Amino acid sequence: MGATLRALRALVLLLGFYLLSLVLLAALVGVDIAAFTWGHGPVVFKLGFVTVLLAIPVVRGMLMLRTPKGEDGPGIDVTEAAEPRLWALVREVAAAAGTRAPDRIRLTGEVNAAVSEEPRLLGLLPGPRRLYLGVPLLIGLTEAQLRSVLGHEYGHFTGGDTRLSALVVRGRVQIGRVIEQFHERADGKAAADRGKQERAAAKRVAKGKKAKAVDTSGSGAMYRVMAAIYTQYAKLYLRASLSTARGQEFAADQVAARIAGRDATAAMLREIPALSVSHGFYLDSYATLGLPARLLPPRGEFFGGFGRLLTAREQELERLRTELPEETEDAYDSHPPIAERVRRIEALPADGRAEEATGPALALLADPQRTLAALEDAVLTDEVLAFGRATGWPELLNASMASGLSAARTPLHQALADYTGQPPTLAALLETVDDGRLWQLADRLPLSPEASAARGRARREFARPVLRRSLRTMVLAEFSARSLLSWEFSWSRPAEVRLPGETTTAAGAGAAPEAALEAALDAVLADQPDTGALRALLPPAPQPV
Repeated sequence: MGATLRALRALVLLLGFYLLSLVLLAALVGVDIAAFTWGHGPVVFKLGFVTVLLAIPVVRGMLMLRTPKGEDGPGIDVTEAAEPRLWALVREVAAAAGTRAPDRIRLTGEVNAAVSEEPRLLGLLPGPRRLYLGVPLLIGLTEAQLRSVLGHEYGHFTGGDTRLSALVVRGRVQIGRVIEQFHERADGKAAADRGKQERAAAKRVAKGKKAKAVDTSGSGAMYRVMAAIYTQYAKLYLRASLSTARGQEFAADQVAARIAGRDATAAMLREIPALSVSHGFYLDSYATLGLPARLLPPRGEFFGGFGRLLTAREQELERLRTELPEETEDAYDSHPPIAERVRRIEALPADGRAEEATGPALALLADPQRTLAALEDAVLTDEVLAFGRATGWPELLNASMASGLSAARTPLHQALADYTGQPPTLAALLETVDDGRLWQLADRLPLSPEASAARGRARREFARPVLRRSLRTMVLAEFSARSLLSWEFSWSRPAEVRLPGETTTAAGAGAAPEAALEAALDAVLADQPDTGALRALLPPAPQPV
């Protein structure tokens, strides 16, 4: 579908909203006329009041004359003077695409790239253009793959997609606003009716009468009917506009392949989903690791550490690149499945263009470290920026684990407190075990219905894994509280605990402390519990002065 036909479709969809609104307003006016013609008394005025209330959200939606402007979101704008190499690439790809380069480049913290335009007269006249470029893409992509990303985004410019978005966005926002107002009024009416019924019920109870059940199922019914009408049109609107958007993505991929080459574009399309998954994992497991301890990574490493993770987990990334997710196409998704996009590009004839610029795209920045630090200031909240800074990732890990262990409250903590009526300390637990009451304590653990119904040995087997996890946490917390615990940091595998020194136990002379700990835990949770090995591992309790 050409740009002209897409513009016509967007205009028809928008006019359909106004037509639907006019029809509903005419219906409300018709109800009022009929009521005043054949009706009489207070009912007529009440009906007129209701129709006015129903008409207000419709009129408000129709009178939204300006297309809402999207917010830039957190990020930093970079000038051509500050980043000449990045701007040179941006302008070069724009010239190759045959379109006007963006007026602004904004770096963000997301695994995403996008373009926007602020056209005038609903897209009839061009306006300022912006390019949004996620720094995680610069970290994870090569320069050739970034060139393909830019070619794809400029494909939206050459296809007129950004200029037509004003019409599409305006319709979506107007319909959504009307639906939201009707739901708000329906919810307000239900809340008012509920309060009224609850007060009436309280009065009946005070008089010794039986209270009626509160029922608001019919409250705000007319508002919900009006919302349902607009919701059905919204579904039609979204299906029509988003099907066009999916076609635009395919067309933009073709532009990227023409500019950057087939192989670089296919590699880019395979790389971005892998980067997206990896970045989510990185944020959860590394970048925000120290937040519970009010500690941040070293300056610039909140985003910069992502590159270290990618280097260390290259094999996992290769699997993600190869095994693309087979998504089911959704009528309400603006992007087609990534696997289908890759198949279409890789089916193109070979163009003889190998991936030319294989260096990291981050090297295009004049001073990557400075940019990464500035992005932290723009993206993170003031509260988080006030946290301390770790000197390195190992310190961040140790501080985070110490904070987590000190605040840990396992199911065993709660069960022990309920059973003994005392603070749930490790010492109290070991005394309970030595008194032969471990399995009575285990009966207070929250277990599955199947486990709770079991008896004897079967019940112990269900309870043992819960006990072991909780007991291990309590022991590690004890070591951590004495500053005798450390964690081995790694980019390629989960953190591993490191206990102090070597230990001579039943596990053998010179046994590794970690192995000795696991053996001691097994002994405590055996059918005939024995706390001796675990007590031998624990540091002596501090003596009062």
